[in-house]
Amino acid sequence: MRIETERLTITEITINEAPFFYELVNDPTYLQFIPDKNIKSIADAKKHITNKIIKEYESQGFGFYLVSLKDSKTPIGMCGLIDRDGLEFMDIGFSFLKEYQGKGFAFESSKGVLDFAKSTLKIDKIAAITTLDNVKSSNLLERLGFKHERNIFIPNDPDELRLFINDLS
Repeated sequence: MRIETERLTITEITINEAPFFYELVNDPTYLQFIPDKNIKSIADAKKHITNKIIKEYESQGFGFYLVSLKDSKTPIGMCGLIDRDGLEFMDIGFSFLKEYQGKGFAFESSKGVLDFAKSTLKIDKIAAITTLDNVKSSNLLERLGFKHERNIFIPNDPDELRLFINDLS
């Protein structure tokens, strides 16, 4: 799988990205809004990529993807789809290293993933969730065409979350 946008390349994550993945999931801005994955070493990152991310590609045909700058090939974040317990539709998610936030990369990569979901995966509706205090992500979702439906709780997450739905049809 490969998606190209004006500035980005979006590809499947491989074990080679373990150092980047470790850095991303331990970034304070990541941990502010996304539950800690308890990845405390590059070895833990390799296990998570192998046992979770790559397995999702194999079993579902999609997952979280690596987002890299097209020109330099520098990894800057992740964006993708997940079949999350407690949600009726596939869930889109994104996260970027702090130095790449606020530059339109989350919007650009999410738009690419939504186009891929509609054209290749033939998905009609996509969900998204945010914490109640994640105003930036909520605003981004609305710019992408998502509508806030209601607040919900999902399994294995004690926080109340905002549920958004985007009808791609």
